[in-house]
Amino acid sequence: MRSFFLKILLGFGLAMVLVNVASFVTGVIIERRSQPPRTNPIAPMLGVYAQTAAEILERDGQGALSSYLDRVERASRIHAVVLNESGEELSGRPVPAGASELAKRTTESAPFVFEFSPQQPQPLAAQAVRAPSGTRYTMVAEMPGPDFPRPPPRPGEHGSFLFGLHLLGQSMLTVLLVGGLFCYWLARYVTTPIVKLRDTTHELAAGNLTARISHKLIKRRDEIGYLGRDFNLMAGRIESLVEAQRRLLRDISHELRSPLARLRVALELVRRRAAPELSVGLDRIERESESINEMIGQLLTLSRVESGADRLRNVPVDLCALVKDVADDADFEARSRNRSVRVTTSDACTTSGVPELLRSAIENVVRNAVHYTAEATEVEITLRCEDVAAERYVLISVRDHGAGVPEEAINEIFRPFYRVEDARDRQTGGTGLGLAIAARAVRLHGGSITAANAPDGGLIVELRLPVREYQY
Repeated sequence: MRSFFLKILLGFGLAMVLVNVASFVTGVIIERRSQPPRTNPIAPMLGVYAQTAAEILERDGQGALSSYLDRVERASRIHAVVLNESGEELSGRPVPAGASELAKRTTESAPFVFEFSPQQPQPLAAQAVRAPSGTRYTMVAEMPGPDFPRPPPRPGEHGSFLFGLHLLGQSMLTVLLVGGLFCYWLARYVTTPIVKLRDTTHELAAGNLTARISHKLIKRRDEIGYLGRDFNLMAGRIESLVEAQRRLLRDISHELRSPLARLRVALELVRRRAAPELSVGLDRIERESESINEMIGQLLTLSRVESGADRLRNVPVDLCALVKDVADDADFEARSRNRSVRVTTSDACTTSGVPELLRSAIENVVRNAVHYTAEATEVEITLRCEDVAAERYVLISVRDHGAGVPEEAINEIFRPFYRVEDARDRQTGGTGLGLAIAARAVRLHGGSITAANAPDGGLIVELRLPVREYQY
């Protein structure tokens, strides 16, 4: 059970039930120790019947006793019999089941015994008396049905435990109804702001830097209100830092474009007048300026992706055609370096998104694989549609046959300007921005990107995108 709401609700509910049970048990113990014994209201009435029956038996005989008990039954609906000390019935009437055993439980100090259980439809009562001659007789009476008022059981009497359970059940029902509503309200009161805080945290993590805790929540004067105000302060600081970083990258990139363009013009002028032996140095300057220009272009692309400028231009995208187009272009360039690119599996998949961003994401991953795959090997691309938990996804897998990436750096290669030492350094021509751009573009479309080393060498990068219908 992982729900904080359920933990609080069941915790409070269990505590209230335990307190109620403890209170009931404590009350029973105190009652048994402090209250004087109570007289059963049936005992006096049955005592009069039993004493009269004993006197009639010794004075007038068994026939008179039977007639007397018949009159008692007609008047009170109590079926009674009289037993002697040996347990023999003396009136000639039918003996109720269990009468002999109940009569044996009577003593001089406790002449009255009452017995009732759910298995017995009618309760039994036994009353022992002494006749004028001193002979001991016991009247056992079968009481009427449920409409007869039964005496409340005393602590220690047979049936008091069942009676206590009945009272406890009624008490538990009240606790579950009243306490359950209170516990539900209390648990909801505690967990609702936490759920709202969690939802806002997810929005912030998903890239919505304007996400804030509602004003109603931060007005609270407790720890949750303090937490909401601190969260808004943190979110505002993060938003300002990220925006400052994006603005800096964007401004620097734009400012560098102008001097770089002038540099290339000057380079062409110098090349026309330079001696032939300077062509090697001038070619190197041209390659470096092209590398800088490429990096600036990628920085502008990264800034545009992070700002979500293309979020509103969603159109239907045929991923099968898009992947094939990217693979064909990459294969054309890779063959000049004794490498190749091949699409091994291609399912028909269509989604809704920004074609330029999706192409940029796939292209950067494929070009990155072409850079690092070994000579005379091929980059393998697969496109599959998958169903996961009633959701449909597109899985694009790109595998190279290079040196791979150290395990500790797997999760770092999607950070801007990150390059793995030795295996994937600057000498290969990478700028450390391609995979970062791909990661931002994929996440902007609600997807995910992961990387893993292949068991037999090389790196596998997987792009997972949700299949969404285009909204016209």
